[in-house]
Amino acid sequence: MASSLPRILRLGQRAFARRLLLAVGLLVLWHFAVVLLRIPSFLVPSPISVVQTLWQDLQSGALTTALTNTLRLLLMGVGLGLLGGIFLAAFSILSTWGRDLLAILVSVFNPLPGVAILPLAMLWFGLTPAAIVFVVTYGALWPMAISIDTGFRTVNPTLLMLGRNLGLRGPRLVKELMLPAALPHLLSGLKIAWAFGWRTIVAAELVFGVAGAQAGVGWYINQARYFLETPRVFSGLVAIAFVGILAETLFNLIERWTVERWGMKR
Repeated sequence: MASSLPRILRLGQRAFARRLLLAVGLLVLWHFAVVLLRIPSFLVPSPISVVQTLWQDLQSGALTTALTNTLRLLLMGVGLGLLGGIFLAAFSILSTWGRDLLAILVSVFNPLPGVAILPLAMLWFGLTPAAIVFVVTYGALWPMAISIDTGFRTVNPTLLMLGRNLGLRGPRLVKELMLPAALPHLLSGLKIAWAFGWRTIVAAELVFGVAGAQAGVGWYINQARYFLETPRVFSGLVAIAFVGILAETLFNLIERWTVERWGMKR
Protein backbone atom coordinates (compact mmCIF):
# COMPACT_ATOMS: atom_id res chain seq x y z
CA MET A 1 0.00 0.00 0.00
CA ALA A 2 2.83 2.40 0.89
CA SER A 3 4.59 1.72 -2.42
CA SER A 4 1.45 2.48 -4.44
CA LEU A 5 0.72 5.75 -2.64
CA PRO A 6 3.33 7.84 -4.53
CA ARG A 7 2.03 6.49 -7.84
CA ILE A 8 -1.55 7.38 -6.90
CA LEU A 9 -0.46 10.87 -5.88
CA ARG A 10 1.44 11.34 -9.15
CA LEU A 11 -1.61 10.32 -11.16
CA GLY A 12 -3.74 12.75 -9.17
CA GLN A 13 -1.26 15.57 -9.69
CA ARG A 14 -1.19 14.96 -13.45
CA ALA A 15 -4.97 15.00 -13.65
CA PHE A 16 -5.08 18.21 -11.61
CA ALA A 17 -2.43 19.81 -13.85
CA ARG A 18 -4.39 18.95 -17.01
CA ARG A 19 -7.58 20.40 -15.60
CA LEU A 20 -5.78 23.51 -14.41
CA LEU A 21 -4.35 24.01 -17.90
CA LEU A 22 -7.81 23.69 -19.42
CA ALA A 23 -9.17 26.20 -16.91
CA VAL A 24 -6.45 28.72 -17.83
CA GLY A 25 -7.26 28.24 -21.52
CA LEU A 26 -10.93 28.94 -20.88
CA LEU A 27 -10.00 32.10 -18.96
CA VAL A 28 -7.93 33.33 -21.91
CA LEU A 29 -10.82 32.72 -24.31
CA TRP A 30 -13.16 34.51 -21.93
CA HIS A 31 -10.86 37.57 -21.77
CA PHE A 32 -10.51 37.91 -25.53
CA ALA A 33 -14.26 37.41 -26.06
CA VAL A 34 -15.05 40.25 -23.65
CA VAL A 35 -12.46 42.57 -25.21
CA LEU A 36 -13.16 41.84 -28.87
CA LEU A 37 -16.94 41.79 -28.58
CA ARG A 38 -16.93 44.82 -26.24
CA ILE A 39 -19.37 43.26 -23.81
CA PRO A 40 -20.44 45.69 -21.04
CA SER A 41 -18.75 44.91 -17.74
CA PHE A 42 -22.03 44.94 -15.80
CA LEU A 43 -23.16 42.01 -17.98
CA VAL A 44 -19.96 39.98 -18.32
CA PRO A 45 -16.88 41.32 -16.52
CA SER A 46 -13.36 40.54 -17.64
CA PRO A 47 -11.61 37.60 -15.98
CA ILE A 48 -9.03 40.04 -14.60
CA SER A 49 -11.66 41.94 -12.61
CA VAL A 50 -13.17 38.65 -11.48
CA VAL A 51 -9.80 37.37 -10.28
CA GLN A 52 -9.15 40.66 -8.47
CA THR A 53 -12.53 40.44 -6.72
CA LEU A 54 -11.96 36.80 -5.93
CA TRP A 55 -8.58 37.54 -4.39
CA GLN A 56 -9.94 40.46 -2.37
CA ASP A 57 -12.79 38.40 -0.95
CA LEU A 58 -10.49 35.51 -0.15
CA GLN A 59 -8.13 37.87 1.69
CA SER A 60 -10.96 39.55 3.57
CA GLY A 61 -12.46 36.18 4.44
CA ALA A 62 -15.88 36.93 2.95
CA LEU A 63 -15.73 34.21 0.30
CA THR A 64 -13.69 31.81 2.45
CA THR A 65 -16.26 31.98 5.23
CA ALA A 66 -19.12 31.51 2.78
CA LEU A 67 -17.48 28.45 1.21
CA THR A 68 -16.67 26.99 4.63
CA ASN A 69 -20.26 27.37 5.79
CA THR A 70 -21.63 25.81 2.61
CA LEU A 71 -19.23 22.86 2.66
CA ARG A 72 -19.91 22.22 6.34
CA LEU A 73 -23.66 21.97 5.75
CA LEU A 74 -23.09 19.97 2.58
CA LEU A 75 -20.93 17.38 4.33
CA MET A 76 -23.51 17.04 7.08
CA GLY A 77 -26.32 16.53 4.58
CA VAL A 78 -24.42 14.07 2.38
CA GLY A 79 -23.23 12.17 5.46
CA LEU A 80 -26.79 11.79 6.73
CA GLY A 81 -27.89 10.77 3.23
CA LEU A 82 -25.15 8.13 3.14
CA LEU A 83 -26.24 6.66 6.48
CA GLY A 84 -29.87 6.69 5.42
CA GLY A 85 -29.03 5.09 2.08
CA ILE A 86 -27.08 2.28 3.75
CA PHE A 87 -29.97 1.64 6.16
CA LEU A 88 -32.63 1.55 3.42
CA ALA A 89 -30.50 -0.64 1.15
CA ALA A 90 -29.70 -3.05 4.00
CA PHE A 91 -33.37 -3.27 4.97
CA SER A 92 -34.22 -3.86 1.33
CA ILE A 93 -31.73 -6.70 0.90
CA LEU A 94 -32.72 -8.41 4.16
CA SER A 95 -36.50 -8.22 3.83
CA THR A 96 -39.11 -8.30 1.09
CA TRP A 97 -40.96 -5.62 3.05
CA GLY A 98 -37.84 -3.50 2.91
CA ARG A 99 -37.52 -4.07 -0.82
CA ASP A 100 -41.11 -2.93 -1.39
CA LEU A 101 -40.63 0.05 0.92
CA LEU A 102 -37.50 1.18 -0.93
CA ALA A 103 -39.22 0.77 -4.30
CA ILE A 104 -42.18 2.91 -3.18
CA LEU A 105 -40.02 5.60 -1.58
CA VAL A 106 -37.70 5.86 -4.57
CA SER A 107 -40.55 5.99 -7.08
CA VAL A 108 -42.31 8.73 -5.11
CA PHE A 109 -39.47 10.92 -3.84
CA ASN A 110 -36.56 10.40 -6.22
CA PRO A 111 -38.16 12.37 -9.10
CA LEU A 112 -38.74 15.35 -6.78
CA PRO A 113 -35.77 17.74 -6.73
CA GLY A 114 -34.51 18.84 -3.37
CA VAL A 115 -35.44 22.47 -4.03
CA ALA A 116 -39.07 21.38 -4.46
CA ILE A 117 -39.33 20.53 -0.76
CA LEU A 118 -37.58 23.73 0.29
CA PRO A 119 -40.88 25.44 1.26
CA LEU A 120 -41.65 22.54 3.61
CA ALA A 121 -38.16 22.72 5.10
CA MET A 122 -38.65 26.45 5.69
CA LEU A 123 -41.97 25.77 7.45
CA TRP A 124 -40.53 22.99 9.60
CA PHE A 125 -37.13 24.43 10.47
CA GLY A 126 -37.42 28.13 9.66
CA LEU A 127 -34.62 30.11 8.04
CA THR A 128 -31.93 28.07 9.76
CA PRO A 129 -29.03 25.84 8.66
CA ALA A 130 -31.15 22.83 9.68
CA ALA A 131 -33.49 23.54 6.77
CA ILE A 132 -30.59 23.47 4.31
CA VAL A 133 -29.17 20.28 5.83
CA PHE A 134 -32.59 18.65 5.53
CA VAL A 135 -32.90 19.57 1.85
CA VAL A 136 -29.37 18.33 1.08
CA THR A 137 -30.01 15.07 2.96
CA TYR A 138 -33.18 14.57 0.95
CA GLY A 139 -31.33 15.14 -2.33
CA ALA A 140 -28.45 12.81 -1.40
CA LEU A 141 -30.50 10.01 0.16
CA TRP A 142 -32.14 8.53 -2.92
CA PRO A 143 -29.12 8.18 -5.25
CA MET A 144 -27.18 6.67 -2.35
CA ALA A 145 -29.96 4.17 -1.56
CA ILE A 146 -30.34 3.16 -5.21
CA SER A 147 -26.61 2.73 -5.80
CA ILE A 148 -25.96 0.78 -2.60
CA ASP A 149 -28.99 -1.44 -3.16
CA THR A 150 -27.71 -2.20 -6.68
CA GLY A 151 -24.29 -2.97 -5.22
CA PHE A 152 -25.79 -5.36 -2.66
CA ARG A 153 -27.78 -7.21 -5.31
CA THR A 154 -24.76 -7.65 -7.59
CA VAL A 155 -22.48 -9.20 -4.96
CA ASN A 156 -20.97 -12.46 -6.20
CA PRO A 157 -23.26 -15.35 -5.09
CA THR A 158 -20.23 -17.49 -4.32
CA LEU A 159 -18.99 -14.79 -1.95
CA LEU A 160 -22.38 -14.68 -0.26
CA MET A 161 -22.43 -18.45 0.11
CA LEU A 162 -18.96 -18.35 1.63
CA GLY A 163 -20.04 -15.70 4.10
CA ARG A 164 -23.08 -17.68 5.16
CA ASN A 165 -20.96 -20.79 5.62
CA LEU A 166 -18.78 -18.75 7.97
CA GLY A 167 -21.83 -17.91 10.04
CA LEU A 168 -22.54 -14.41 8.79
CA ARG A 169 -26.23 -13.56 8.93
CA GLY A 170 -28.46 -10.50 8.82
CA PRO A 171 -26.88 -7.12 9.61
CA ARG A 172 -23.50 -8.75 10.25
CA LEU A 173 -23.52 -10.19 6.71
CA VAL A 174 -24.29 -6.75 5.32
CA LYS A 175 -21.66 -5.00 7.42
CA GLU A 176 -18.75 -7.40 7.03
CA LEU A 177 -19.27 -8.77 3.53
CA MET A 178 -21.85 -7.02 1.37
CA LEU A 179 -20.91 -3.43 2.18
CA PRO A 180 -17.20 -3.86 1.30
CA ALA A 181 -18.16 -5.82 -1.82
CA ALA A 182 -20.51 -3.01 -2.89
CA LEU A 183 -17.79 -0.36 -2.55
CA PRO A 184 -17.69 0.55 -6.29
CA HIS A 185 -21.43 1.22 -6.30
CA LEU A 186 -21.17 3.09 -2.99
CA LEU A 187 -18.49 5.41 -4.38
CA SER A 188 -20.53 5.93 -7.55
CA GLY A 189 -23.59 6.80 -5.50
CA LEU A 190 -21.52 9.11 -3.31
CA LYS A 191 -20.29 11.03 -6.35
CA ILE A 192 -23.86 11.44 -7.59
CA ALA A 193 -25.08 12.41 -4.12
CA TRP A 194 -22.29 14.97 -3.80
CA ALA A 195 -23.23 16.52 -7.15
CA PHE A 196 -26.93 16.58 -6.27
CA GLY A 197 -26.18 17.99 -2.83
CA TRP A 198 -23.82 20.65 -4.15
CA ARG A 199 -26.39 21.94 -6.65
CA THR A 200 -29.18 21.71 -4.09
CA ILE A 201 -27.41 23.62 -1.35
CA VAL A 202 -26.36 26.46 -3.66
CA ALA A 203 -29.91 26.70 -5.01
CA ALA A 204 -31.35 26.65 -1.48
CA GLU A 205 -29.01 29.41 -0.36
CA LEU A 206 -29.93 31.44 -3.43
CA VAL A 207 -33.63 31.10 -2.61
CA PHE A 208 -33.43 32.15 1.05
CA GLY A 209 -30.00 31.34 2.47
CA VAL A 210 -28.86 32.06 6.01
CA ALA A 211 -27.67 35.58 6.63
CA GLY A 212 -24.96 36.74 8.98
CA ALA A 213 -21.96 34.69 10.03
CA GLN A 214 -23.59 31.44 8.79
CA ALA A 215 -24.23 32.68 5.24
CA GLY A 216 -23.02 30.39 2.45
CA VAL A 217 -21.76 30.85 -1.06
CA GLY A 218 -25.29 30.94 -2.49
CA TRP A 219 -26.15 33.87 -0.24
CA TYR A 220 -22.84 35.47 -1.21
CA ILE A 221 -23.82 35.30 -4.90
CA ASN A 222 -27.37 36.50 -4.24
CA GLN A 223 -26.16 39.51 -2.29
CA ALA A 224 -23.75 40.41 -5.08
CA ARG A 225 -26.59 40.14 -7.58
CA TYR A 226 -28.77 42.38 -5.41
CA PHE A 227 -26.13 45.13 -5.40
CA LEU A 228 -25.28 44.62 -9.12
CA GLU A 229 -21.72 43.49 -8.30
CA THR A 230 -21.29 41.28 -11.35
CA PRO A 231 -17.58 40.49 -10.78
CA ARG A 232 -18.48 39.23 -7.29
CA VAL A 233 -21.22 37.02 -8.80
CA PHE A 234 -18.66 35.53 -11.19
CA SER A 235 -16.12 35.07 -8.41
CA GLY A 236 -18.67 33.00 -6.50
CA LEU A 237 -19.36 30.90 -9.60
CA VAL A 238 -15.62 30.38 -10.15
CA ALA A 239 -15.22 29.28 -6.53
CA ILE A 240 -18.08 26.79 -6.93
CA ALA A 241 -16.52 25.38 -10.09
CA PHE A 242 -13.10 25.11 -8.45
CA VAL A 243 -14.54 23.20 -5.49
CA GLY A 244 -16.26 20.88 -7.96
CA ILE A 245 -12.97 20.15 -9.72
CA LEU A 246 -11.25 19.44 -6.40
CA ALA A 247 -14.06 17.13 -5.32
CA GLU A 248 -13.95 15.21 -8.60
CA THR A 249 -10.17 14.84 -8.31
CA LEU A 250 -10.53 13.59 -4.73
CA PHE A 251 -13.14 11.01 -5.73
CA ASN A 252 -10.89 9.77 -8.55
CA LEU A 253 -7.98 9.41 -6.13
CA ILE A 254 -10.13 7.45 -3.68
CA GLU A 255 -11.32 5.20 -6.50
CA ARG A 256 -7.78 4.49 -7.66
CA TRP A 257 -6.64 3.94 -4.09
CA THR A 258 -9.39 1.42 -3.32
CA VAL A 259 -11.52 0.03 -6.14
CA GLU A 260 -8.87 -0.15 -8.87
CA ARG A 261 -6.05 -1.19 -6.53
CA TRP A 262 -8.09 -4.03 -5.05
CA GLY A 263 -9.11 -5.30 -8.48
CA MET A 264 -12.81 -4.51 -7.99
CA LYS A 265 -13.09 -2.66 -11.30
CA ARG A 266 -12.37 -4.00 -14.76
